[in-house]
Amino acid sequence: MPSARRSGADHVTTSVFPGLDPARYQPHALHSSERMWPETNCYVDLWIEVLSAQGSHPEAMLGFTLTQDFEGDQFTFFKVPLEDLEALYGIRATELAIFDSVEAHVQAQIARGRLCLVEMDSFFMPDTRGVGYRQDHGKTTVGINRLDMAGRVMDYFHNGGFFRLEGEDFDGVFQLDAPEGALPFLPYTEFAKFPVEPTALGHQRDLAHRLLRQHFARRPDANPIAAFAKEFPAQVEAVAERPFGYFHKYAFNTLRQFGANFELLASHLAWLDTAAHANAMKAALAISENAKSVQFQLARAVTRKKFDALGQALDPAIAGWDRLMDDLKPHLA
Repeated sequence: MPSARRSGADHVTTSVFPGLDPARYQPHALHSSERMWPETNCYVDLWIEVLSAQGSHPEAMLGFTLTQDFEGDQFTFFKVPLEDLEALYGIRATELAIFDSVEAHVQAQIARGRLCLVEMDSFFMPDTRGVGYRQDHGKTTVGINRLDMAGRVMDYFHNGGFFRLEGEDFDGVFQLDAPEGALPFLPYTEFAKFPVEPTALGHQRDLAHRLLRQHFARRPDANPIAAFAKEFPAQVEAVAERPFGYFHKYAFNTLRQFGANFELLASHLAWLDTAAHANAMKAALAISENAKSVQFQLARAVTRKKFDALGQALDPAIAGWDRLMDDLKPHLA
């Protein structure tokens, strides 16, 4: 619930989750540096940390990873369905219309205990230092926990953690320093309404079992990694003709997306029932590990412009997907 406290004589700062301090924040175990993919994509990573801060179990939501497909040029940017959030956690998330300044809308929702998820430019986010900060403009989603307009400070969930930006970065993310006549800042924004108390663990576990069966029924009709493998050589040759920075974007939307997706699925199965799903977990982790290995091979191939070694590189992941679905079928079909 929102917390209000005075920070000087003339303004009040509020937060959705009181007491969170970026300097002392501990990310959830799903973002441990020991994982193959400590970060997945901005949307799922954000919800992992938000649910943890709310006192819920983010592992419960991950059954939707079974539905990931190859879309022809990329893998599905996997996102938790909003209906799953409501069923599991009682959280209602929907689009927030932006017709005033973004910061005015965010302040109004924070005051009501609601978290705004806003698409912003990672160029101004110091937590992306060394990757995007002050180097590259990129669209990413953040969850704004605290906004102090007078102090020009924002505390926010992003990727695998909780951070603070201020000063010029604050002006940048809200485009407060845009030149006169510039197009208005109208980002896609969602807002989440939280229940008075988190749902019970038993409820989350029961619903997670039910949702896993539903998502299994919605899985791709054919092996998506096999479909990707057919396009992979031609895509890689095209990537090699682009500036090397393009490699990172391509790898993020292909190898990283399915690698991280299936590592999260393995964590979901372990949370539900390690013994019952032991073989499926191994298959999911084999997919994830192969994606990680091929990403390194891809970097070398693009640098050297030698692609022969990539021909059969995805075979372990292809076999892993088939084995995973066969292992799950007796439990979920």
